[in-house]
Amino acid sequence: MAGSSEINGSTRAAPSPPPSSSSSPATKRSSPYLPTPLETLVLAAYPTLLVFGTLFSVLSPQTRGAPYDVAGHAHIAAQAPSYFARKDNVFNTLFVKRGWAWISLAFAAYAASHPALGSNTPTSTRRVKAVVRWALVTAWWVLVTQWCFGPALIDRGFRFTGGRCEVAQEAVVEGSADAGEVFTAAACRAAGGRWSGGHDISGHVFLLVLGSFFLLQEVGWVACRAGLLAGAREERCVVMADGAVKGAGVEAERSATTDEKTLGLGGKFALVVVALCWWMLLMTAIYFHTWFEKLTGLLVAAMGIYPVYILPRWIPAIRTFIGLPGI
Repeated sequence: MAGSSEINGSTRAAPSPPPSSSSSPATKRSSPYLPTPLETLVLAAYPTLLVFGTLFSVLSPQTRGAPYDVAGHAHIAAQAPSYFARKDNVFNTLFVKRGWAWISLAFAAYAASHPALGSNTPTSTRRVKAVVRWALVTAWWVLVTQWCFGPALIDRGFRFTGGRCEVAQEAVVEGSADAGEVFTAAACRAAGGRWSGGHDISGHVFLLVLGSFFLLQEVGWVACRAGLLAGAREERCVVMADGAVKGAGVEAERSATTDEKTLGLGGKFALVVVALCWWMLLMTAIYFHTWFEKLTGLLVAAMGIYPVYILPRWIPAIRTFIGLPGI
């Protein structure tokens, strides 16, 4: 009989062949509680840029020898070691200072035009959920840099760590200014004052990290699922309502169609904005702020990323409300 041998009149089954590669254990899933390996690689680029820039500023004789205004968190413009070390450089004034408007414009162009976000109607489910994610990330940007039931979190942190507005404080004592003017950086500048003391979280680092990673999440996973990134695949895992952990693709309504397998003008515009964010992040790392101010800017940005893009993977109720990019 095939598969058996006869020895001394007895029949013994032949040993089973080793398992084929098709029956070997499946590839280990990514944790739904942590960034995927691809996301970890992208996230690692941010501290890498900051560390490289900080080391460059220390090791470069030209940068190290240039006069630095501690209160202004920048080199003195007349003796700046580079055009990008000046606060009035065109990229800083027209792009970074209006950074969230550029990021929102890039997202709007992509969300309104790319077919991966559903039909061409504004009320497409995937498009609506993408707008909800933008609104949540924007709300974090507002709370940190613009307004948090009064002064923004950056201003509150500065004052909590001992910072003050020197000239405005003197004006209050003299009776020529209102006490409220000392509570925000904008009001301090309007009163002709300067922030002094305290810890000033780098708003540039915060905005550039938060905004660029937001765009990479929204555009990147769509491109990944459409096969536009060589060697990349869908790595995200989600916790289902019954507690099972499955690949995020199980919740996809359908596979990417032919017309979705392109970035389109909106996607290309978003990637240009991301590239500018990374370049200006490097310039900030070299020429502006202390290393600790840049580190806290990075950490505060990460605090806005996790709840929007990682938390929904293991809490189905949140995922139902805000979805996942590309799903």
